[in-house]
Amino acid sequence: MATVAERLDVDPARLWAGSVLALLVALIGGSLLFPRTVYDGFVWHFFWGPVQADANAAVCAVRQGGTTRYLYDAAACSAAAEPVAYPGYTLVSEVGYVVILLVALSGLVFLLRRLGIGSDRDLFFSLLPFVFFGGALRVVEDVTDAAADPLIGYPLNTLIISPVIYFTVFAITLLVLLASVSLARQGVIDRYTRPLAAGGTLVLVVTLLFLLWSAIAPDGPGTFYPQVLVVILVGATASAAGTWVLIEQYAPGINAGTGRLGFVVIWGHAVDGVANVVGLDWMVALGAGPNLVPKHPVNRAIVEITASTLPQSVLALTGDTWPFLVVKLVAATLVVWLFDEQIFEESPQYAILLMIAILAVGLGPGTRDMLRATIGV
Repeated sequence: MATVAERLDVDPARLWAGSVLALLVALIGGSLLFPRTVYDGFVWHFFWGPVQADANAAVCAVRQGGTTRYLYDAAACSAAAEPVAYPGYTLVSEVGYVVILLVALSGLVFLLRRLGIGSDRDLFFSLLPFVFFGGALRVVEDVTDAAADPLIGYPLNTLIISPVIYFTVFAITLLVLLASVSLARQGVIDRYTRPLAAGGTLVLVVTLLFLLWSAIAPDGPGTFYPQVLVVILVGATASAAGTWVLIEQYAPGINAGTGRLGFVVIWGHAVDGVANVVGLDWMVALGAGPNLVPKHPVNRAIVEITASTLPQSVLALTGDTWPFLVVKLVAATLVVWLFDEQIFEESPQYAILLMIAILAVGLGPGTRDMLRATIGV
């Protein structure tokens, strides 16, 4: 079947750029012409408002008359007139970010093809440190919120708050990628993937050192709970390994196309699942402070369903978050199954980038929850 670009006889990259530009013009134009409906009621309500509320450590943010107010009382937020934005995600915003992600991935495919890179799987493993870096960088904002004198204040802290942090990490990764490709083309290094992985490792280590300092410094805002880190990593590795063994034994065709990439994806989502289970149910039992609160709609829904379905005697032993780990493992396995060998043969750059994106939406938040619980912020 002919693609849209082929039917219109237009270069696919040009068609993509034109479509993105048209969408931006429509969104910006609508915000200018109908600010209360388009901007306040949609853009601000579901996307920018939650970021502002989070950045100002408010219970919610309220948009009235073209201005934003921050409320720090739950009752006041409940009584406020819409639009009201709460920190975190909504189903509308999550769908919107998925669309943005897919559009961005398409643009990246055109860029990689123009650069003549990304057709081998080394790119996946070279970008892995940046996925950890994104989750760790998000905890920096959590640390500044907990500090008596925040190092990063509003509006600069919005750069490291979800979902803006994804654009921040993307920009850093893209700069390192372009620099690595330039070094390879100049003959300074043999392969661009080596400085790319080194750059990601460098920013990750710097971020982790800052977080460690915040947890062990006498006047730091955090407290170091190494037992949380150990439990999450061991639990995630064990659950991912168990899932992989079952796949290899009973359905080896699931990972025929992905190989090692598939295991990394399942492990990344296992980290997210176990971090939620530990953070929401077992912090007190581990002697690591109070349990965390779920921020994502899916997490909250699973917790509510489990709590209303299972007897209290069972919940007292298991907690109400463990189904989230099961959902993550099943979903990751299904995604791995979709990536057969044909996808990698027809469009290797897109397949690899999509695998990275799928890993990032699990391992990124999982790393954030794991580190946040580990340093008690």
